[in-house]
Amino acid sequence: MIVPLMKKKFVDELGWINEDEMLDIAAIAQSSPGAIAVNASILIGYRLAGLTGTLVTILGTILPPMILLSVIAVFYEAFQDNQYFVALMTGMQAGVAAVIADVVMKMSLGVVKGRDPVAIVTMAAAFVASYFLDVNVILLILICGVVGYLNYLYKKKQAEKRGAAK
Repeated sequence: MIVPLMKKKFVDELGWINEDEMLDIAAIAQSSPGAIAVNASILIGYRLAGLTGTLVTILGTILPPMILLSVIAVFYEAFQDNQYFVALMTGMQAGVAAVIADVVMKMSLGVVKGRDPVAIVTMAAAFVASYFLDVNVILLILICGVVGYLNYLYKKKQAEKRGAAK
């Protein structure tokens, strides 16, 4: 849920990082252990301001939800049977699903616009393997990481050949 907000702010509005960097940050944040929001904020904070940026983004990402959840936990038992509260929580689930769908569509379009056939085929194959074949997500992340790294090495070697030919 936080990734599209980060993209909107840091890529679209402020221009601190480009869209490719945001895609890389989102991929690393999702594949790293821990909360995606914290992982992404750590990477962006480090990218922008080194260790100081990392520490500030950790505090800024962790403190507000921790305080909010602490307050909610204190009053949860009083509200858990309230029909309005239950409806609110159900509505929030729908909102989260919509945000996730939006991120997936935008990131997929970013991959397709990059016109890298390996990335496009990898993305499609990962979807098919996950959705239709029920392949473990961790295995998919590892395989996609290896494919991406091999693709990077291949492109790097091709660029070196072109540079040497000139």
